[in-house]
Amino acid sequence: MPAPAPASHGEAHDAPDHGSDQAVEALHDLVLRSLDDDQAVDVVTIPLTGKSNIADHMVIASGRSTRQVASMAQKLTERIKQELGRSVRVEGLPIADWVLIDANDVIVHLFRPEVRSFYNLERMWAFEEKAAVAPGA
Repeated sequence: MPAPAPASHGEAHDAPDHGSDQAVEALHDLVLRSLDDDQAVDVVTIPLTGKSNIADHMVIASGRSTRQVASMAQKLTERIKQELGRSVRVEGLPIADWVLIDANDVIVHLFRPEVRSFYNLERMWAFEEKAAVAPGA
């Protein structure tokens, strides 16, 4: 299972207010509402502020099938465009085992459950918390 190609982050934002705290939270809230409406499973938000400069939030969720993953991804990209006027980059949609939606400030990973457990992104991004509680740290 190849991972989606990473999206570039050096492109200019569509509107000048992108990146403001209010715009970031509006985007994050929209993502969570959309995934909830589409019955995403096991939705997790990982705050990236201070951990990485690629985005402010990473959202990881599962769909029960490739059809549901593809549908959630398409609806989410449409909602972001309609409600916030943002274009997003999408990788992995044709296969829909793992779809990456890069909305600059929020990165969304949508998985089938088996693929999600194989890549286990939550564990990879939790390395700092585990290091902080490790013995002798």
